[in-house]
Amino acid sequence: MERRSFIRGAGLAGVLAAGVAPAVHAQATIRWRLASSFPKSLDTIYGGAEVFSKKVSELSGGKFQISVHAGGELMPPFGVVDGVQNGTVEIAHTAPYYFFGKDETFAIGGAIPFGLNSRQMTAWMQEGNGTKLMREFYAQYNIISFSGGNTGAQMGGWFRKEVKTLADMKGLKFRIGGFAGKVVERLGGVPQNIPGGEIYQSLEKGTIDAAEWIGPYDDQKLGFNKVAPFYYYPGWWEGGLELSFYINTKAYQGLSAEYKAIIEAASAYAHVDMQAKYDARNPVALKQLVAQKTKLLPYPKAILDAAFKESMALYSELSASNPNWKKVYTDYAAFRRDQNLWFRFTEAQFDRYMQAAKL
Repeated sequence: MERRSFIRGAGLAGVLAAGVAPAVHAQATIRWRLASSFPKSLDTIYGGAEVFSKKVSELSGGKFQISVHAGGELMPPFGVVDGVQNGTVEIAHTAPYYFFGKDETFAIGGAIPFGLNSRQMTAWMQEGNGTKLMREFYAQYNIISFSGGNTGAQMGGWFRKEVKTLADMKGLKFRIGGFAGKVVERLGGVPQNIPGGEIYQSLEKGTIDAAEWIGPYDDQKLGFNKVAPFYYYPGWWEGGLELSFYINTKAYQGLSAEYKAIIEAASAYAHVDMQAKYDARNPVALKQLVAQKTKLLPYPKAILDAAFKESMALYSELSASNPNWKKVYTDYAAFRRDQNLWFRFTEAQFDRYMQAAKL
């Protein structure tokens, strides 16, 4: 069988399973630049772009090179959409919800409060209508998207003081990533959208009262436990944050079919790799943080209930005012409903039993 025909017929899963790289011996050498929204110190989330870049190089026999640049190196961490859109860089690696200010629909491609967990998000993207709908939306910004990793469910943030009631949220200056700040605002808080590399100083100086990032492994690296003793859970706004690779449409269309297949394969590899790392490393880091006197606390139910109510109200308002949001969220919400029904009888029941068992 001709090699190209095999790849076209086998699809991504077949290519990955067979360990076959697309034919690249006749391909031109290409060099791209990737702008990340994350600091180099975080080998998990920033590292997702490095894993992707390395795999692209390996699959292309070194002919397709992508240099990875940390947030702030080529452009501000939250400027990467503009950078890809106008062609300053060919590709970015980022969290979609950072760009809700352009259009709230960006957030659905990453995570929204009380949304899908990581497995459900992958299912919606890969087997549901997620990728199709988000790409239709991103086309307005001269972007084509690929899944770029998932953090899994996140923690609920570091607080300088305890939050015991809903009243404690009033006036709270809370660093929270992107879109979820809209819900915090509706609870009376004051959301702050600060890049990861700047959170520690803001928390230390008291410029903010609380901050969330991702989870124990990254949070420990950033030292948040040194300046805020109370660590809350769960991160109700991020049941599973999906990262994205955003590629300039013209740059992507200029690739050969083989190089496009490499992009798809490398992004799939990086996507799985990221959550594997978080799931493996977070438990150890959490135990270390608790041993260092971190006070681990659940969010009071009253706060969760209020946040849920405000989230659903916000989604209804956006569906009435933003056609882009309504189109994507309608499909997302229907998928979420079916997924929660399924997980209720399977994953959730199994997990609850295992977590209570004495192993």
